[in-house]
Amino acid sequence: MSDQREVATIIGGPVSPYVRKVLAVCTLKGVPYRVDPIVPFFGNEEFSRLSPLRRVPVFIDDQVTLCDSTVICEYLDERYPSPRLMPSDPAQRARARWLEEYADTRFGNVTIWQIFYHTVIAPFVFGKERDTARIERAVTQELPKVMDYLEQHAPAEGFLFADISTADLAVAVFEPNLRWSRVELDKARWPRATAWMARVAEVPAVASVTKLGGMLMRASSLEQHRSLLAEAGVAVTEATLAAPKPQQSPALM
Repeated sequence: MSDQREVATIIGGPVSPYVRKVLAVCTLKGVPYRVDPIVPFFGNEEFSRLSPLRRVPVFIDDQVTLCDSTVICEYLDERYPSPRLMPSDPAQRARARWLEEYADTRFGNVTIWQIFYHTVIAPFVFGKERDTARIERAVTQELPKVMDYLEQHAPAEGFLFADISTADLAVAVFEPNLRWSRVELDKARWPRATAWMARVAEVPAVASVTKLGGMLMRASSLEQHRSLLAEAGVAVTEATLAAPKPQQSPALM
């Protein structure tokens, strides 16, 4: 494949950790992109056609249309191999894939669907009252199990491997959504895992997209999201795949 960086279209806003993972990979690899910062609940019929599971991000370039963050990142790593974001050693690569899968599914389920959804999405998108009992149960019972596992696998310093990998990104991108849900991870209880996430968060490519997500958390409409991104120097699409009214979506990945 050509090493020329083609402009990609990314459907989905940087409030989503899965979108931020892809945006960070694009930034690390110098892949230019434009964003249609929709929330998947507002996706129209064309969005459903492109992403049959109604998940974000959707990634479109001159060769592919993809709608899973892990698949997108693997494609980018293979098409644009510098800098390499997956280890070359087969055993390390398998470990990286597993930790990314664990983050995308288990960490994502607890952080996004049990905490962030009921803290932020349900009240602000669907006008529902917060399910405080469910949030409390997730924070006190489910999240500690995830963090205990990550603590066992967190590197003592640096990243998982010699250089930053998509596995590092996949874990770290969930921490901001916890903060935006007013949930702080206990640094004394999980010192290695929280320090690892903090090191990843300091990588400029990660910090920049996290800043975009935090900025959009303070906006209430797609129009505001688009204008704020444009003001921040992010290219936005001319048209949007947003529908006027939200509908339930099975996932945010």
